[in-house]
Amino acid sequence: MNPSHQVMEQGTSQQNLKRGCCATVLTLAYQSLGVVYGDLSTSPLYVYKTTFSGKLSLKEDDEEIFGVLSFIFWTFTIIALFKYVFIVMSADDNGEGGTFALYSLLCRNARLSILPNQQPTDEKLSTYATQDSADTWQSSLLKLFFEKHPRFQRGLLIFVLLGTCMAIGDGVITPAISVLSAVSGVKVKISHLHDNYVVVISCIILVGLFSIQHHGTHRVAFLFAPVVAAWLLCISGIGIYNIYHWNPKIYLALSPFYMLRFIRATGVEGWLSLGGVVLSITGVETMFADLGHFSALSIKIAFTCLVYPCLILAYMGEAAFLSKHHDDIQRSFYKAIPEGVFWPVFIVATMAAIVGSQAVISATFSIISQCCALNCFPWVKIVHTSSRIYGQIYIPEINWILMCLCLSVTIGLRDTNRMGHAYGLAVTTVMFVTTCLMTLVIVIVWKQGIIKAIACLVVFGSIELLYISACICKVHEGGWIPLVLSFTFMCIMYTWNYGTMKKHQFDVENKVSLNRILSMGPSLGMVRVPGIGLMYTNLASGFPAMFGHFVTNLPAFHQVLVFVCVKSVPVPYVGEDERLIVSRVGPKEFAMFRCIVRYGYKDIQQENYNFENRLVSTIVQFVETEEEENNNTESTYEISTNVEQEFQSSSILQVMHNGDEENPLKNKSMQILNAKESGVTYMLGHSYAKAKKSSSIVKKIAIDVVFAFLSKNCREPDVVLNIAHSSLLEVGMVYYV
Repeated sequence: MNPSHQVMEQGTSQQNLKRGCCATVLTLAYQSLGVVYGDLSTSPLYVYKTTFSGKLSLKEDDEEIFGVLSFIFWTFTIIALFKYVFIVMSADDNGEGGTFALYSLLCRNARLSILPNQQPTDEKLSTYATQDSADTWQSSLLKLFFEKHPRFQRGLLIFVLLGTCMAIGDGVITPAISVLSAVSGVKVKISHLHDNYVVVISCIILVGLFSIQHHGTHRVAFLFAPVVAAWLLCISGIGIYNIYHWNPKIYLALSPFYMLRFIRATGVEGWLSLGGVVLSITGVETMFADLGHFSALSIKIAFTCLVYPCLILAYMGEAAFLSKHHDDIQRSFYKAIPEGVFWPVFIVATMAAIVGSQAVISATFSIISQCCALNCFPWVKIVHTSSRIYGQIYIPEINWILMCLCLSVTIGLRDTNRMGHAYGLAVTTVMFVTTCLMTLVIVIVWKQGIIKAIACLVVFGSIELLYISACICKVHEGGWIPLVLSFTFMCIMYTWNYGTMKKHQFDVENKVSLNRILSMGPSLGMVRVPGIGLMYTNLASGFPAMFGHFVTNLPAFHQVLVFVCVKSVPVPYVGEDERLIVSRVGPKEFAMFRCIVRYGYKDIQQENYNFENRLVSTIVQFVETEEEENNNTESTYEISTNVEQEFQSSSILQVMHNGDEENPLKNKSMQILNAKESGVTYMLGHSYAKAKKSSSIVKKIAIDVVFAFLSKNCREPDVVLNIAHSSLLEVGMVYYV
């Protein structure tokens, strides 16, 4: 580059740095409207309708209208603004948010992770950084408590899975209630239209929505932000119109005094109606969950400057309209729209409902992917839909399951009020799980006093428990749906996690020592065959039981043998330069290596590059570095010096040399490359789990029926790893749990 041009560019860059940063933040804030706030912004379609769907009625003094609006305003302000924007969004994990981000922070700072194969080297990852401040006596006490009581560690995982399963239930209910609420507005103009036609139109839209998922969000993402921005401006403008036209004094309802008057006047019915009020904050969890796609500052700017004031004005305007039109409560949103702009707003509302549904569906795909990485869900097909945006994925099996469940809810309930009861229970449960995790984060991660943590739990948790109690009382009216869905997914996740952990425990207890393998060599006539053998194992150290089983039946090693361990670590992402760890197994003459492949909970365990070439290149680099630093005592070996000397003096050394008497270390790299040219063979264990005869009936059903069914129908490891059948060699094993 021309020096003058370079200087000019540097000067221009420094002059416009601040302007560029502001422009980037504002651009991200605009883009976040379509992805983050699609669900939250469509809540006015059904909040008042669901709140007044029970025995709660409107009286002439408008006490109920003012009370409900006061509850909506303060709930929206305390939970959405104070809790999520000011507190929760600060608890990010390397820029990532969501339930798993909070759990990951706790796992790293308090060593709560129950993931297998965790090693001290994992703590050296760049994304593994923990708080450097000294522990307080409160944080030390909590860490010691979890360390001494492993059952509470598993209990915390189950609690996290509860919130995760409720979020998946949210992904089922959101498309159904959003689309049906938007489409039902057509009955305001076509009153004689039968409900069956509304349900059919909603189902057609849902089928079309799920059918285009395989194209990826990025192909239609450019429409998302303008649609939501237009929707927010429409409902805020209509709200201002209704306030001035129907009841300018509606602003008085923002006083918390009206909440007390509402509860005192309505009693039990007012308390039960809060299950509809909580729908006003559906989607706030998405702000935190989608943090990794944007930035905390951009999401905060979008919420405080546009989303928050627009939604408050929309709720105030609809309340002002209701104060003069008590009979229109079940269609208050569309009735409050001025006649001249009804059809344009109806079209925008339908598009906004689709956008909100799309965001939840995409979030469900991400949740399932994270559960797979944490051994909490069977392996499914994960497809990258964007070459530029890493987090955009598509899971065919989950997509069609969600579609069937959404259609079942839409056709079965046919009523947005009953859907709202189910929706509220799912949303409030996820929020309460986040509050409890934040309480632990404040003490363990942020090293703050226990008083601040308890204050957070009491203030936010009490509000959420109030809404949960109101929603639970509506279980028989539709609230049972998220409970059934969550229970089903919880059974699947916990059974799969239990089965995989037992399998790992079996491998640990039955792993084969290196001495035993080598001592078997002379008696079995063990030979070295050309090529590279990649043996996949769950162990990060030692040899799996299937290796001894393989050697017993086929006493031959490849010229180069690599034990590959694919594992997850409690971080969101692992950089490509930190992905592989290569170490040597046994003396150098044996040409046996171990490769540990590490992934984060948001990484997709599917590489875009040729894994064979990457692995061989890393091994060659390791060997060359090892030769250059031969006298470095920090070189990674999995055996001690004394054991290595014992191997060198044994007769098995000639067997491992495969007849080659001259084997200088400087030729090791060329031998590995030549072995690669001879071919690469993948050796996988094909395990079958069986419950012991002494096991309980529940355990036998879980292992012999549920886990066996999931193992049979999930994607096989060779499919996940994209291994050609011509290079695959499977070793069958049965383990009892």
